Amino acid sequence: MAASQSIWLLRHGATEWSRNGRHTGSSDIPLLPEGEEEAKALAPRLRGQAFAQVWVSPLQRARRTCELAGLSDRAEVHQDLREWDYGDYEGITTKEIRQTVPNWSVWSHGCPGGEDATAVTARCQRLIDQLLTIEGDVALFAHGHILRSLAGTWMEQGACGGKHLILGTGTYSVLGFERENRALKHWNAPCH
Repeated sequence: MAASQSIWLLRHGATEWSRNGRHTGSSDIPLLPEGEEEAKALAPRLRGQAFAQVWVSPLQRARRTCELAGLSDRAEVHQDLREWDYGDYEGITTKEIRQTVPNWSVWSHGCPGGEDATAVTARCQRLIDQLLTIEGDVALFAHGHILRSLAGTWMEQGACGGKHLILGTGTYSVLGFERENRALKHWNAPCH
């Protein structure tokens, strides 16, 4: 990847579980009507971009966001863009988890029966290795924790670097370079 190229990170629109803080990994939750509006609002921002590739998580909330943003005709499903595997914590909130595991964080504790930051960092590094072989900008439609982890890994801090990055639904962020250094060009930019 040339230093002038960019990786666009596009988080899916709002779902019922994203609104109420439930960890949504493999559960295939649809977008809310407001999430569909967030996804549609991405389209004008993306319309002028020339993407060499468009990759999307296999889960419907990311695929539908890609469709409503106007890029599904070119999208390739990429398994490594799926959300963290929350294992036993799928569908419950951080507050509920902390009732039995004080100070729990996905970044520090991981998820029993699911993934931890080491596993997610490896997955993100695989994605980055592939992205660096592409000539041109790339759009990635996925989920909050995996996109934050990807950004952290991009900045050579591993998945845990994502704990410092807030990422709302229906937003776009852009990774790129400042000279030879990997950098954030834009972060958590809403279109709605």
